[in-house]
Amino acid sequence: MRRISTFFAALLLLAATLPGVAHAAALSSRTHLFYYPWYGESSTGYRHWVQGGHTPPADIGANFYPVLGPYDSGDFSGAVEQHMRWIEQSGAGVIVYSWWGQRSYEDGLAAGVLEAAARHGIRVAWHLEPYGGRTAASTVADVNYLTGRYGSSPAFYREGGRGAFYVFESLRITDWTVLDQVRSSAIVLAQTTDTSKVAHFGGMYTYDAIAGATAPGWAGASAYCEANGLVWAPSVGPGYVDDRAVPGNTTPTLGRDNGATYDREWQNALASGADWVSVTSFNEWHEGSVIEPARSSPPASGYGTFVGAYGTSGAASETAYLDRTRYWTSRLAAPAVAHAS
Repeated sequence: MRRISTFFAALLLLAATLPGVAHAAALSSRTHLFYYPWYGESSTGYRHWVQGGHTPPADIGANFYPVLGPYDSGDFSGAVEQHMRWIEQSGAGVIVYSWWGQRSYEDGLAAGVLEAAARHGIRVAWHLEPYGGRTAASTVADVNYLTGRYGSSPAFYREGGRGAFYVFESLRITDWTVLDQVRSSAIVLAQTTDTSKVAHFGGMYTYDAIAGATAPGWAGASAYCEANGLVWAPSVGPGYVDDRAVPGNTTPTLGRDNGATYDREWQNALASGADWVSVTSFNEWHEGSVIEPARSSPPASGYGTFVGAYGTSGAASETAYLDRTRYWTSRLAAPAVAHAS
């Protein structure tokens, strides 16, 4: 899992340095973007954008304001199509779809997102969220359900013939023995760096965009994965702020520092010898961890912007984190970095 062809690396490096080239040919299966399909906008009201007691469209539960405004995740020809174009621009070849159980709102939108992704050469892995009643056995059932229902899609991501499934808050469950039932068809990743908690899993990831700035436990987790044939997929993010979505909370924030935070986290991931780099996030607007374009001139006061990121301003700042993701993805494609000691 630590090497890719020199030819593919050269393609990615070329795409990163030539503005205006077609991005589809250089999409990387090693860069995975956490993708949230839980937003809604219709005549009956908004979904998720109202978090924290806000009243869209000008007032939403996020510290940045989307270029698309408070969009609908089921708008496949509009918002979702634009998302896929932006993901192409980022160089990432995989999205990790936030999924909340069989027959959930997100499950109902999955087929449409897969169709949009397929049109752009993007593939879809799965983020199995902690829905009510989730167990190790239900997780196995979910893996089989997702593979059976969506596995025929050309956008269904497979690595070595196996689908990829990230399990958020996997430490809530202590016995994962039943995962052995799907080992041949699925790579199931635990959210932890504690190597004593990953028996029966196929890999590890971290998700936490704040922790990525200091990378606690990453060297040990990476070494363990390499020694045991597991996937190491540390998570990086540009920052974190959820003050508007969760008023009065005490969660720490992590400033973007005009892009320096994102660069530092990518450097940590590459230095740890990542097989995949998972990005928190493409569009988790409530937590302010997005690389999806945010308006440089929001419709109301109280929002941040990406102005200043990597020396950009105006419209160029809106896509700055997409472009920087393409830059780092090209470095991920280069010969693997030696593991951090």
